[in-house]
Amino acid sequence: QVAGYSAFGSYTGNGSTDGTFVFTGFRPRYVMLKRTNTTGDWIVYDAARSTYNGITSEIYPNLSNAEDNSNVDLDFVSNGIKFRNSGFGVNQSGETYIYMAFAETPFKYARSR
Repeated sequence: QVAGYSAFGSYTGNGSTDGTFVFTGFRPRYVMLKRTNTTGDWIVYDAARSTYNGITSEIYPNLSNAEDNSNVDLDFVSNGIKFRNSGFGVNQSGETYIYMAFAETPFKYARSR
């Protein structure tokens, strides 16, 4: 991972619609996550499909399904990800998830001219 550009890690779901917060240090543009103890799907969220919070558009890179827009699953906030769904795929109580996130505006090594 690169500070201000990308973040990788894991979190534990709390099963609440006021879900877990994951600190990334930046506002995400792209997030991919997966529950670790099941054969569940990889889920991708990005700021191109959902241009404002709550993020509802998700895609499943391991399936041939089209985009799903059924639930508000999370918010992209200035310093991370706030989960807004207690569902199996993103925030089930006591379950561990892995994630990777990339910044909307990477700035760690930007230089002014």
